[in-house]
Amino acid sequence: MARGKLRTRFRYWFDGTMDRGTPALISWLALASLVLITLASTLVVLFTDTDAEDNGGWYGVAWMSLLRTLDPGTMGGDTGGPLFLGLMLAVTIGGIFIVSALIGVLTTGLNERLQELRKGRSRLIEAGHTVVLGWSDQVFTVIAELVEANQSERRSCVVILADRDKVSMEDAIRARIPDTGKTRVICRSGNPLIRHDLELVSPDTAKSVMVLPSVGSDRDVEVIKVLLLLNSRAWQGNRPHIVAAVHDSENLAAARLAAGDGALVIDAEDIAVRLIAQAHRQTGLSGVFNELLSFIGNEFYLREEPRLVGTTYGEALHAYEVGTAAGLRRSDGEVLLNPPMDTEIRSGDQLLVLAEDDLLIRPATRRPAIVEEAITSAPAQPPSLDHTLLIGENSRTTKLVTLLDSFVQPGSTLDIAAPNRPEAALRRPVRNLTVGYKSCVPTRRSSLESLNLNDYRHIVVLSDDSVAPGPADDRTLVTLLHLRDIEDGLGDPYSIVTEMNDDANREVAQVTKADDFIVSTKVISLMLTQLTENHALYDVFTDLFDPEGSEIYLKPACNYVVLGTEANFSTVAEAARRTGETALGYRLAHHSEDPPRYGVYLNPPKNAPLVLGPEDAVIVLAEQ
Repeated sequence: MARGKLRTRFRYWFDGTMDRGTPALISWLALASLVLITLASTLVVLFTDTDAEDNGGWYGVAWMSLLRTLDPGTMGGDTGGPLFLGLMLAVTIGGIFIVSALIGVLTTGLNERLQELRKGRSRLIEAGHTVVLGWSDQVFTVIAELVEANQSERRSCVVILADRDKVSMEDAIRARIPDTGKTRVICRSGNPLIRHDLELVSPDTAKSVMVLPSVGSDRDVEVIKVLLLLNSRAWQGNRPHIVAAVHDSENLAAARLAAGDGALVIDAEDIAVRLIAQAHRQTGLSGVFNELLSFIGNEFYLREEPRLVGTTYGEALHAYEVGTAAGLRRSDGEVLLNPPMDTEIRSGDQLLVLAEDDLLIRPATRRPAIVEEAITSAPAQPPSLDHTLLIGENSRTTKLVTLLDSFVQPGSTLDIAAPNRPEAALRRPVRNLTVGYKSCVPTRRSSLESLNLNDYRHIVVLSDDSVAPGPADDRTLVTLLHLRDIEDGLGDPYSIVTEMNDDANREVAQVTKADDFIVSTKVISLMLTQLTENHALYDVFTDLFDPEGSEIYLKPACNYVVLGTEANFSTVAEAARRTGETALGYRLAHHSEDPPRYGVYLNPPKNAPLVLGPEDAVIVLAEQ
């Protein structure tokens, strides 16, 4: 019984060593080879006389046995007595089994290691990389922008941690972004809400961390928990820049508290509403913001200009041959977009400059050529009343009503056309608007025709957030087709601005000839990416979307230059400066349907010939 118990314990110990994986198996095979070679060599020495001496004694026979375990063909040239040959044959046969088992163990171990690597669970060893936590369709925009931002870098790295299969993430990225240039994109599979998984992406050595909102009703809850996890870490070294976004404005305060000092949390819902409110009367505004927030094209840079200290902001507008001044950042951090033209530039101030790249900004060596005879002034026009139709209803309707009320003149009207009566929006206190409700099924033509669309100047189509983003965009496309066909019959009385979820649907929707498309998810992705690269731009973007102070406007070209007269952009900039505005570019109406610019030209060449027509617009920073 004791012997049976000893055998059981030995088997348990042996099974335990086998469970340790490939290294243990290789160790057992090495031990078996050593035993076989030692035993065969000893038997040759003990039971043969001349064969052992002819082959170099015990060590020589051991060496021969080792070669025969590794290569069975080595035995073909053996000579000697029957016992010697028999022992060599036994060693060769044993070696065949051992080597075969070794090959199998190595193959299995290699496959297991490859499978582990494919799971994306190995710890990252990088420095200065950008970490993206979470996964959604926004990740493709983020990666594309980071690739573009790092074009001038010799080596850069973007790491994605998400609770998805590593291979499927890599395949999806490769399909959408086949060329990542000098930027390496690394995926790790893990839950950002788990501290151990978070360590896989080496956050301590990262340059910045972006918390990407996921999909679903609890996306803000997940963002807040990740921010809490990051804020509670004992950071080794400098804490990286942390940026995140929440979709419900009510969660903004909680998210900022969870993120702690130094982290930036933006309100995605508020930005989307402000963009819709500003764009509903300004065709092409979304294209301007898409370029300003993207690393493709022109974006904002902050730079000190000691040579301009003591001059005024108005003089700085003509200080660049390549680049366009747009504002100031005081030494105490205060941001001034389009400040008064006599604002003095002090020591330590930074100029906000619009350019394709900070390396391309070039100061002017002489005063620009201005065509004085082409400058005109805007005729005084009485403010007009707005008559806006809001088609559809979602979680942003109530806030949109409040914001529209702050933009329009007293006596303006806003009608909400939706299947269900939006009680919260209708009860919202307003000062300038008269808000009404009309029952409507947005995808039904007869229902849209009953709204008397020729009574409105502006139509805004909201995305239905009660269904998935894809089907919601499909419904929006049907509504746009109906609206455009009805408009053609009425003689083009109104503009159409629509909200969409997927930027890929914008090109499909071009056939509807809507005046503008607002893809808020893309705008948020672009803004988050800009902030991961430059934290200082947060105040710039906050001011840009704030209705107080200066915002971006697309104003008729006739307000600045004589239509049809050849001038240049320096002349346009001077005309805008004389009215207290900063010109950033222009929009050509006849290119408004041509991607990717859609007629928008920011920071154009200063002295190139320019002729603007009656449908063209100048893009300016102005207070109204």
